[in-house]
Amino acid sequence: MELEKFSFGVGDRFARQAKAQLAAFELAAKAGVEIVPVWNKSNREHTMIGSSPDSVRAAADVAVEALGWAKGYYVDADHIRLDTVDGFTASSDFYTIDVAEYIGKAESAELVSAFVAAHPELSGSVVVPGIDGALALSANNVERIAGKYIGSVREAGRIYRHIATVKGEGEFVTEVSMDETDAPQTPPELLVILALMSDEGIPAQTIAPKFTGRFNKGVDYVGDLAEFEKEFRDDLAVIAYAVGRYHLPKNLKLSVHSGSDKFSVYAPIRRALADFGAGIHLKTAGTTWLEELIGLAEADGEGLALAKEIYGKALAKREALCEPYATVIDIDPTKLPSADEVAGWSADRYVVAVRHDPSNPGFNPSMRQLLHVGYKVAAQMGDRYLDMLDACQESIAKNVTENLWVRHIQPLFLGK
Repeated sequence: MELEKFSFGVGDRFARQAKAQLAAFELAAKAGVEIVPVWNKSNREHTMIGSSPDSVRAAADVAVEALGWAKGYYVDADHIRLDTVDGFTASSDFYTIDVAEYIGKAESAELVSAFVAAHPELSGSVVVPGIDGALALSANNVERIAGKYIGSVREAGRIYRHIATVKGEGEFVTEVSMDETDAPQTPPELLVILALMSDEGIPAQTIAPKFTGRFNKGVDYVGDLAEFEKEFRDDLAVIAYAVGRYHLPKNLKLSVHSGSDKFSVYAPIRRALADFGAGIHLKTAGTTWLEELIGLAEADGEGLALAKEIYGKALAKREALCEPYATVIDIDPTKLPSADEVAGWSADRYVVAVRHDPSNPGFNPSMRQLLHVGYKVAAQMGDRYLDMLDACQESIAKNVTENLWVRHIQPLFLGK
């Protein structure tokens, strides 16, 4: 199973928007860009909502059949670990193996020394086409980097082989994810990681490092754009080099997690992809859930009332809702309006506050981030929330499609 050059992860918390999401990919295809959708949902999200992995597959299959989509599509077991993967093997054909928690965990010194001895080519000046100057890696540096990442790569290998015993070799797409950690992986570190993955026999088709800067949920990139662009380009060069040097899958590409709404990095990414002829996997998740709220508000009446209620309950539970996402949100509590204030808002006022339009003075990134992690509030409403989604589906679908097509796909792949 070979993942296409351009793939786009789409989350759908409540499995109601697959057709609206797929409509954006149809628009991309008509514009001449083939991007395949990858419906993703993590075990954490399933647990919070009370859903099961097969619901993602069912929603994707229904959308594909309804729209007559004849191109590829995938269902991603997002951020799985060895203790959670079994619930996804029946329904998923894409596995995001999350091993960030194993970074820095000690492995035997003998394993590290054996790796360094097996890869003398990594010590010294490594000339990587596309990178200005050589990568300077002393034997001590290689040993340090290997010691830091060998545990996570070995764990990825254990999980990969476990999946392969069930699905069969070559019957699924493998991604290795190391993004949910404190420090970014530098291009030299990425090179060592890829050598480790080759030795471990992991045929990863995508790899998700942590990049420089902050990739907060639901809002734009925060960081030095010039530094990000250089790092991203160097990572592309390292991947191209490692594919040839270490016999990794030829379609191996970078995966950008929390990639939704990172509007300012789309132009640098697009330029780099064009220069290197590279592919990309960009993962979004909660942005669709936020478009549901916007669609409810735009529908006015009971839809707006429910959207306001969800905000009020999320505000009351802010600390508990934010705790699991502490590393990927940055909320200023002083910028959060009170529930009473929001209760008096018009539909337009609510929509402006939540819709990601940084040029609008009414946009409130803190409120948007709180609602982004507040989907558990809606889940606890059960059928009351789901029935309102159905009642307001026309308004919601319009926003879901437009968000993916206009704000994400067009600037990233078409330069608009």
